[in-house]
Amino acid sequence: MEPTEVHEFSKQMEEAGEGESLTRIALAISILAVLVALVTVLGHGPANDALLMQSRANDQWGEYQAKKIRQDNLMVVVDQMTLQTAPSAATLAKAGEYKAHIQKWSKDLEESQAKAREDEAEVKVAEKKTVRYDVAEAMLQISVVLASITLLTRKKSFFLLGVGLGVVGVAAAVSAMLVRG
Repeated sequence: MEPTEVHEFSKQMEEAGEGESLTRIALAISILAVLVALVTVLGHGPANDALLMQSRANDQWGEYQAKKIRQDNLMVVVDQMTLQTAPSAATLAKAGEYKAHIQKWSKDLEESQAKAREDEAEVKVAEKKTVRYDVAEAMLQISVVLASITLLTRKKSFFLLGVGLGVVGVAAAVSAMLVRG
């Protein structure tokens, strides 16, 4: 559309008494579009957090498994040392030293496991937030489209439905902010 056509169109709308209502609709669409952008940006944080925390939890479980394998291998060595017929004092002393390592690693294993489960719990919270932000973003995008259809059809029902979905989208975004572990 050329500038003269836009001016003519706006003049026609003013004469038809729709200029003010179209301005309000356009303003509402703009606000909904800004809300879409805002919710999209807010949704990226929890999504990235979920990925990073899942990676951290996987690392923690890998550490747990490595310690567990080391502990199990050392337990086999201790069993072999003590099952010898007439083990020497040095062998028994070394077996005692290994048993002390095994006990220490048992405590380390519990801590590693607890940390991994803690990280997994944080992942679940971040995933819940991400899903809610995604729903909010979708609702707001649909609301922009529905409100925009009002400009073409001049039917107020599309505008009201769009604004209604926009409110649902904002509510979903607020609920995402309120998610706690």
